[in-house]
Amino acid sequence: MTAPGLAIVGYGKMGRLIEQLAPEYGFEVRAKFSSRDNPRAEGLTRDSLRGAQVALEFSTPQAAPDNIRRLASLGIPTVVGSTGWLAHLPAVRLAVEESGSALVWGPNFSVGVNLFFEIVAQAAALFARQPAYEAWGWEIHHSAKKDSPSGTLQKLAEEILRAGYTRPVSLSSNRAGAHPGTHEIGFDSPADTITLRHTARNREGFARGALQAAQWILGKKGIYEFREILDQLS
Repeated sequence: MTAPGLAIVGYGKMGRLIEQLAPEYGFEVRAKFSSRDNPRAEGLTRDSLRGAQVALEFSTPQAAPDNIRRLASLGIPTVVGSTGWLAHLPAVRLAVEESGSALVWGPNFSVGVNLFFEIVAQAAALFARQPAYEAWGWEIHHSAKKDSPSGTLQKLAEEILRAGYTRPVSLSSNRAGAHPGTHEIGFDSPADTITLRHTARNREGFARGALQAAQWILGKKGIYEFREILDQLS
């Protein structure tokens, strides 16, 4: 059986890691696009994507919306690991629906981080009933990360509010060195502090989660958040 073809849109550190790991997930990389050969998504054509049955998009917040819309118009199911572009989600959703294509998106493709979302939401529901506790969130990433605060930290804050915690959540971010990412949520009272933390050791967890999503999306239509499909991944 021929391995399904994979296109990598955004060939930075994550793109190169995905290329390295792709054979473990049964994919053959058929096309790779960097910012130099794909300005304004112009490099994404039927010819350049020939043989690709799914795309992994890890570019920049500025480039991602155009890339997603172009891939949708070409009927290429896409997993989007770029962050910082979610203000464009309504327009992207419309483009994917009109094309009959498929999209998996998420603020973070680490399985552990998505479980962390659940843990934080459950904790927030408990602290919502305790008015003495105030909430805060902090993160650190490598100095090259484009968005601050990260999509992951913003998602954690959303989960806290969605769980019924209505008091302010103070957020802060640091960008330095080569740190792959730490996210910390705390609840503080005059008596004590409770801290929840997720620390990534490297980028591999993000790449593997995205490749699992790429396996899942083959043959699908529609728009899905990564967290929604987590239980269906092999």
